[in-house]
Amino acid sequence: MADQTSPLEHEIRRLIIAAGPMPVAQYMRLCLTHPQYGYYIARDPVGAAGDFITAPEISQMFGELIGIWMAAVWRQMGAPENVRVIELGPGRGTLMLDALRAARVVNGFLAAAVLHLVEISPALQAQQRQRFKQLDVPTTWHTTFEEVPPGPCLVIANEFIDVLPVHQAVKLPDGWHERVVCIASDGKLAFATASDALPFFDATLPRRLRGAAEGAIYEWRSDNIALELGRRLRGEGVALILDYGHVQRGLGDTLQAVAGHSYTDPLGAPGEADLTAHVDFDALAQSAESIGARIHGPISQRDFLLRLGIKQRAEALKARAPRDKAREIDLALARLTATGPQGMGELFKAMAIANPEVGALPAFERSSP
Repeated sequence: MADQTSPLEHEIRRLIIAAGPMPVAQYMRLCLTHPQYGYYIARDPVGAAGDFITAPEISQMFGELIGIWMAAVWRQMGAPENVRVIELGPGRGTLMLDALRAARVVNGFLAAAVLHLVEISPALQAQQRQRFKQLDVPTTWHTTFEEVPPGPCLVIANEFIDVLPVHQAVKLPDGWHERVVCIASDGKLAFATASDALPFFDATLPRRLRGAAEGAIYEWRSDNIALELGRRLRGEGVALILDYGHVQRGLGDTLQAVAGHSYTDPLGAPGEADLTAHVDFDALAQSAESIGARIHGPISQRDFLLRLGIKQRAEALKARAPRDKAREIDLALARLTATGPQGMGELFKAMAIANPEVGALPAFERSSP
């Protein structure tokens, strides 16, 4: 019988045999960004032929509204010249192309914009270079946010934070132990807990979570993206984060794998499925605030898009569209704003991190949608 083990699983098993069980965060990082076998390194995972569909691929309205939002915020920043328009994880580039097309209506914005795309995937970067070839905006690619030169900036991160590696700890009778990936007695990859308890871990938790029951799971991200955003934006910019997650820290295992538009076993075929975990917006906000940035939101994606006028934009598109296309617009509007299990309206949130002097931001004011 042919070996069904993925190439990356062979590498993960080798590492576990050599160094012992690996933390969930290390496993997740290898699955997504291993330089040869990582999920994001050699494929285009977005769209009907891929594994998942993001909001910009559902409708042009999503990117267009973000473009108008960016241009309005740029004006609030004093309309700086040479503003760095940064997208973290731009995928196919659909969001930014729609955004810049819509932002043309704001006089001077495109002339001031310099585009910086942060993309680790060579496959997606090649696709972006092809699609942005005709764009009359200077464009540079980077593999990390830290590579982007300092200066006034607008940062967009749509479904980017959820793929950053997440650590997990499990509550046992003697304290919290980090959750790890090991090779089980049946030879398969399996979740387990590290033998030693994490020292002083209870003291790092919100007070209301310190009495967690045995078996509870707590997740956190050690990536420094929130601190880096806060450091850069507190004096010279604004970031918009759109992602799925929760607004208050809690307990639970949110690690999930998606392949072929269906959920699958996170340990089943390392490197062959997308791994994500819910964004802890509370922790993200506290990290950015601790370094001097101001937080706006989070609010639901539904409220964010409605306040920016997505219903009105949908009606304008429908007025010029044939009947079959008009129905597609209605379905896209529902998908982006609906609150049920098939919609993105409540599960997805919008939050901004900003220079405190910028003031109230569009859509984050407390008026009802």
